[in-house]
Amino acid sequence: MPQNVILQGPAPWGFRLSGGIDFNQPLIVTRITPGSKASAANLCPGDVIVAIDGLSTENMTHNEAQERIKAAAHQLCLKIER
Repeated sequence: MPQNVILQGPAPWGFRLSGGIDFNQPLIVTRITPGSKASAANLCPGDVIVAIDGLSTENMTHNEAQERIKAAAHQLCLKIER
């Protein structure tokens, strides 16, 4: 069941991402920086990001996902599957 995780801005958010449609893999959180906003919001390695700020990541490239995350100024809303 998808969960919404809201990180209050601004960046840095404190997580690393892998995957994307260009890698034929879902977008997955691979690393969390201890003490970061991602850590405080209980984001975990292995979480699959299914939407960024309400936009589905199904057909998103790795770079598009990074750019969308960078564009979030005040808050970042991620829908994840754990």
